Amino acid sequence: MSSLTKMWISFGSMGFMFFAIITIYFSRYKISNKFIKFITALIAYVLMILAGLIMIFVVFSGPTL
Repeated sequence: MSSLTKMWISFGSMGFMFFAIITIYFSRYKISNKFIKFITALIAYVLMILAGLIMIFVVFSGPTL
């Protein structure tokens, strides 16, 4: 995998983290419906876990040539 591809994958991971933070904020403070609150929180936590796994993959996949 090229360095440029790894860069774009890591940018996607950071985007997942940003979207997860915004979604958790809305889930905790702006949404009053319990079902929608649960769904948004679930989506946010899934995105945060995916972002962490992608970052681990990018960091530990080694240097590129």
